[in-house]
Amino acid sequence: MSSRFDSVPHRRQIIDRRAVSERLAALEACDAAALRRAATLELKAALDAGRAEIARRLAEHPSRGHETAAAGAFLIDQLLRLLWDFTIERLHPNHNPTAAERMTLIAVGGYGRGEMAPHSDIDIGFLTPWKVTSWCEQVIESMLYSLWDMQLKVGHSSRSLDETVRQAKADVTVCTALIEARYIWGDTELYEEAAARFKAEVQDGNARGFIAQKLAEREVRHKRMGDSRYVVEPNVKEGKGGLRDLHTLFWIGKFAYHVREPAELVAAGLLTAQEYRQFRRAENFLWAVRCHLHLITDRAEDRLTFDVQREIAERMRYADRPGMSKVERFMRFYFLQAKVVGDLTGVFLAHLDEKFAARGARFGLPRLFRSPRKLKGFVLERGRLALPRDDFFREDSVRLIEIFQLADLHGLEVHPLAMRAAARDAKLVDDVRNDPRANALFLDVLSSPRTPEMVLRWMNEAGVFGRFVPDFGRVVAQMQFDMYHHYTVDEHSIRAIGLLSEIEKGTLKEDHPLATGIFRQIASRRALYVAVLLHDIAKGRKGDHSILGAEVAERLCPRLGLTPAETETVAWLVRWHLLMSATAFKRDLADFKTILDFAGHVQSPERLRMLLVLTIVDIRAVGPGVWNSWKRQLLSDLFDAAEEVLRLGHKQKGRTERIAAKQAALADALGWAEPRLTVLMKRLPEAYWIAEPLDVLERNARQIDAAGDAPLSIEAQVYPERGATLVTVYASDHPGLFYRIAGAIHVAGGNIIDARIHTTRDGMALDNFLVQDPLGRPFDEESRLNRLKEAIADALTNRAKLSERLKARPAPRPRSDAFAIEPNVFIDNSASNRFTVVEVNARDRPALLYHLAHALFQSKVTIHSAHVATYGERAVDTFYLTDLIGDKIEGAPRLKTIERRLLDAAAGEVNTAQAA
Repeated sequence: MSSRFDSVPHRRQIIDRRAVSERLAALEACDAAALRRAATLELKAALDAGRAEIARRLAEHPSRGHETAAAGAFLIDQLLRLLWDFTIERLHPNHNPTAAERMTLIAVGGYGRGEMAPHSDIDIGFLTPWKVTSWCEQVIESMLYSLWDMQLKVGHSSRSLDETVRQAKADVTVCTALIEARYIWGDTELYEEAAARFKAEVQDGNARGFIAQKLAEREVRHKRMGDSRYVVEPNVKEGKGGLRDLHTLFWIGKFAYHVREPAELVAAGLLTAQEYRQFRRAENFLWAVRCHLHLITDRAEDRLTFDVQREIAERMRYADRPGMSKVERFMRFYFLQAKVVGDLTGVFLAHLDEKFAARGARFGLPRLFRSPRKLKGFVLERGRLALPRDDFFREDSVRLIEIFQLADLHGLEVHPLAMRAAARDAKLVDDVRNDPRANALFLDVLSSPRTPEMVLRWMNEAGVFGRFVPDFGRVVAQMQFDMYHHYTVDEHSIRAIGLLSEIEKGTLKEDHPLATGIFRQIASRRALYVAVLLHDIAKGRKGDHSILGAEVAERLCPRLGLTPAETETVAWLVRWHLLMSATAFKRDLADFKTILDFAGHVQSPERLRMLLVLTIVDIRAVGPGVWNSWKRQLLSDLFDAAEEVLRLGHKQKGRTERIAAKQAALADALGWAEPRLTVLMKRLPEAYWIAEPLDVLERNARQIDAAGDAPLSIEAQVYPERGATLVTVYASDHPGLFYRIAGAIHVAGGNIIDARIHTTRDGMALDNFLVQDPLGRPFDEESRLNRLKEAIADALTNRAKLSERLKARPAPRPRSDAFAIEPNVFIDNSASNRFTVVEVNARDRPALLYHLAHALFQSKVTIHSAHVATYGERAVDTFYLTDLIGDKIEGAPRLKTIERRLLDAAAGEVNTAQAA
């Protein structure tokens, strides 16, 4: 028995080969086809029983990844041997095989390594000395049909020795699979000949080319999977810091150093004994997670999605702790293991560099064309910052910070062996946390005008960052269990610093013209950098992370060397870092009280500028696809309005002046005769002129004019400035109009992100909706725009039963079911002088706005505007309401009724048929 399966105890309980062989020998059938079918059924029963036993063992010992993976490969080995013997003895006997009919069955790829998850592909190869003979073809075909009949996914090849060597030389994928080749059954001499030829003709002398190809392959894979090991839905196999990265290390070690088992990497000098233990621990954990994933999903699933994270955490017996749920603790451990894989990769590549890289060139690393002179005792080793001796950090612990400051200052990379030493000695930095020189060096790195993101990430990888700033150490690998945040807290914060640096340099001017333009006016850039670093520092603690984070800032900033004024600014920014986005996305910016309240909080133009930039980088660092032009426009509008209030105080234009200015601008844009324009102006109420921007006023005016006396007019046009489609409905006003339009837009596949509802003085409704598709893009194809208009027309003219069409639409995001979100309703009569503001927090689901709007219709209130913000699985819908005669809603019983109806609608406890 191969020693690689020694870790699997009680192997006969998984499969008793002798017993199965006896049952196969007892089979009788009238022909070969029937006999093969009978044997396949017998082997399938053994496969199912073996898999059930492996699953039982994993449930009993949920952290034994190596054992489970090895047990899976052991089971397949035995089945293949049984099938081989049965095929050549009973189905296609050949009592006197020629030399050309010798054949060997080998395992390749992951299966060859002796590791298999429950639903992994079975990669096998049939080796022959020369061209495959007809008898060999019959055996191969029969075995493959049997394996397919057992519902196994088989990757297979049949090659002669010459073909094997030729293809291994030509294709790195074939070469990689054959590195892992392992004898299963058949002619042993043929296998040994193949192994000898592979070593002599493929491996020897070709290590450098193979290493370069595998590292290039790795880079492509990381980019495809999301180039961070801190993606909150990681791919356990292919993602950065996953199993494939460990496999790559082993492949390279096997190819370049001829190691047969991972343990031999220590003897080869590639890893220390401690690092090898880390290798095994990380690999064991990742295999356990992957095996649980396959069993839960009942397929070869390697992406650790939200809907399975909770179940795996329970299976692996994680428990809740104060401030951290079991799933967050499980995922934190996952990310820490991914970090270990990254550290090991760096050390491993450093050794390869020394042995195989050509002079002046390094694997996957940039060349350096200049040599800085002042290195404070550090040395340059082939263009990288290295240590002159092993105890260099122990001599002066400040050097643990200084090495990264020098790397940033001179544009150098830190040598992986220096990173290894920094990780080993990171605890020494505890002694210099209060050292002014160490804090000044750290602040230099954090607020560097060069590449702070990259150097801070190196500090984090080495473990120095979290030791020097313990509050940051608490959020390292801290995930946020929601669909909004794509990265762990530490990765999110470091990415935000990178985005801040890019905005300052002007490289994101096209995306952020306002932020880029005002950055030069910010007086304390280092306070802004510190605030960006600390804005989420208190995530994962009990309580409001903004308030707790401000307390951390007040304690930490003086230590970093910030002045009292800078400390106050940082603490304020951390405390209110969500204020600007909450105001812009959840409130009506056309209501002047919103602007006054916001400006009253901010109090100074300097804070406003810093808060805008912090808000932008915070949103963008959440992940790809979260930032869009609609958010940019809302934040710009809020900034401009608040800046005017802060700059002019009470001197800004009054309501009447602003209406007159907009009407004059509209007259210029339309170029209409005065009588025609006067008729339009008299029909529209004051609130309309305040609420809508000039470009919407112009579009509305032309639509109203074109509609004439028609009872219904619908326009849908792309609105690029807002990253959405503007849908305007001009119709005879009647109760329930808004909820019907909302339902129709959902039926057409749209999401409403903003709505403004107006009624003309002669009883016509003029409603403007901003609509996006489910991916956050505008509807821009003519066919989709027409479908949108038709759906609204059908709903308003009762041509189609809206409730039935809503039921027919499938739920687009069932993964949100993994999150428990209790609906909440907040009613605020102080946020606006004219309206009652109602905010609904609920799980985002199809037609949520429709159901909420219907609940408000039943409550006999008037909706004046609606604002929709989504944060992953969570939706926040805000409504500006009055009663039917236009007054605020004051009575407590009535407010309680509205709250109850909205809670029922948010929780899905409404009858869709009623809401038609």
